[in-house]
Amino acid sequence: MKLASLKGGRDGKLVVVSRDLKTCTLNNAWPTLQAALDDWEAAEAELGPVYRALNRGSIEARPFDPKACASPLPRAYQWADGSAYVTHVELVRKARGAEMPPSFWTDPLMYQGGSDSFIGPCDDIVAADEAWGIDFEGEVAVVTGDVPYGCGKDEAGGHIRLLMLVNDVSLRNLIPAELAKNFGFFQSKPASAFSPVAVTPDELGDAWRDAKLHLPLAVTYNGAPFGHPDAGTDMTFSFAELIAHAAKTRALGAGSIVGSGTVSNKDGDVGSACLAEKRTLETIAGGKPVTPFMRFGDRIRIEMLDAQGASIFGAIDQKVARHG
Repeated sequence: MKLASLKGGRDGKLVVVSRDLKTCTLNNAWPTLQAALDDWEAAEAELGPVYRALNRGSIEARPFDPKACASPLPRAYQWADGSAYVTHVELVRKARGAEMPPSFWTDPLMYQGGSDSFIGPCDDIVAADEAWGIDFEGEVAVVTGDVPYGCGKDEAGGHIRLLMLVNDVSLRNLIPAELAKNFGFFQSKPASAFSPVAVTPDELGDAWRDAKLHLPLAVTYNGAPFGHPDAGTDMTFSFAELIAHAAKTRALGAGSIVGSGTVSNKDGDVGSACLAEKRTLETIAGGKPVTPFMRFGDRIRIEMLDAQGASIFGAIDQKVARHG
């Protein structure tokens, strides 16, 4: 099943979207995605037949327009972003001459991001100053149902309800000063954007296994291919492990979003899913970065295609705009 939220009100208007992303239909019984997640078994039982009828063309529908969409959850009770691709962390630390603690391979990194307002998948990335070091980060995320306190990794995968893509916008030049305070990110992590559509795991077929999504993430920057790292390759911690990590000392409410961190592969030929990694590789190779961070007017597109070349989630397609 594929679900999206049309813009309208703080929490959007839930629509069921056809598998080919061409049509959609409203269902008044479930006005928002959060409402559906709060009572998932009942919502899935009612919305599943609607989805199948939509794919058959046997139900009234309207054209689906990603530009009319908010993020599937326009706001969420929780947004916890991991860093599951440890080779990415290792690479970035290597560029600045820092050793990586061995614990990073066994204990996931995770930060709690702002979730009161996300950017729509086709909305501008707004910043007041290019000097802040504007960067995109292509990721995968899951949306959970209710996850109990202390949930272990063997049970955590069963609480995954939906998957989405993410552009976790970062302001790289603000990060060092914030981390130097030993109190985490805040100003350096503005609102993130998610794909137009969220999908249930069964839609992914064999690509969804071991709580990992085994497909390339296609990143296009200013109209040119930038990277296509595989989201299942080199993912040190599965989504089940990330959820268990987040739930170690708290329960997670339905509608919690858990991100993978920037998708990254050891194979340098596949490119990158963020500018910081490309700049790191340039620093290692030549002593300094060459590629600048994003400037006003730059455009980023993040998408994932199935084995037949069809878009699964729709595309995050954004440009950078000056605030005010």
